[in-house]
Amino acid sequence: MNGGDIRVEGLTKRFGKVHALRGVDLEVRAGTVLGLLGPNGAGKTTIVRILSTLERPDSGRALVGGHDVVREPHMVRQAIAVVGQYATVDKGVSGRENLYVVARLLGLRPRAARARSAELLELFGLGAVAGRAAGGYSGGQRRRLDLAASLIGRPGILYLDEPSTGLDPHSRKELWDLIRGLTDDGMTLLLTTQHMEEAEALAGDVVVVDRGRVVAAGTPKELRSRIGGQMLHVRTAATADLEAARTALRAAGLAPAGDGEDGVLRMPLTRDGDLTAALKALAGGDIVVTGFETRTPSLDEAFLALTSVPGDQEDP
Repeated sequence: MNGGDIRVEGLTKRFGKVHALRGVDLEVRAGTVLGLLGPNGAGKTTIVRILSTLERPDSGRALVGGHDVVREPHMVRQAIAVVGQYATVDKGVSGRENLYVVARLLGLRPRAARARSAELLELFGLGAVAGRAAGGYSGGQRRRLDLAASLIGRPGILYLDEPSTGLDPHSRKELWDLIRGLTDDGMTLLLTTQHMEEAEALAGDVVVVDRGRVVAAGTPKELRSRIGGQMLHVRTAATADLEAARTALRAAGLAPAGDGEDGVLRMPLTRDGDLTAALKALAGGDIVVTGFETRTPSLDEAFLALTSVPGDQEDP
């Protein structure tokens, strides 16, 4: 496989009155995985579309494998492959036929197309079902077939958009193992995901975007350290108590993160006295607290602390 890096400098993009990107900088080193994280509307999809030459930036510069996405789009397209959030295989034909058609569309001669298809079917553990219609595949098998199709042309750079969406834990682990194998072979990957466990499992570096800006960058461990040494978890007896606890903590100048959908408020303890202040705030109201503990922050909690609460707006 041919390697390559990705460099983005000062990228901006507007859609009417919507500022999708506001000066984004990021770098994916050749042969590594960068996790691109952010809530809906953060700008992740816009970044990937620009790096895929499907959108033109308003300003800034993006180089993919050394090629400018605006000036050399044809060279960029030859260097990359894109795997979208959902499998795009033709369910009416077999896995073998799916890969053969893609190979022929990419210019491989019939014999070479058959050989490349067979090679990838075995690599992705699909040899036993290669002759079956893809519509009868499990979700994990369709996802693996989709990934195999993206590799027909031997790209050096791969964009993965929410690769494990809809997969059960076993299929997700199988997919992660395959992705690790690609990076072991020197491929460069840009991974967008909402699953923090996925980012920690696959990405050596992480960039968090929010409202069109990069709000944090570093290794998962570095991002966890950004929010302080400990997280406070507060569990209440009822939803009304949860909202009352949130209000009391904010009134005390503290910053509970997340929406509390699982019945737990999480708050970074970043200053001396934060824990004492939280205890006083909760004791001062008629709030039934059933759990109060400190923990080492997870990447999920770092993500919540670093970004705004997601709204309903999708990425442009």
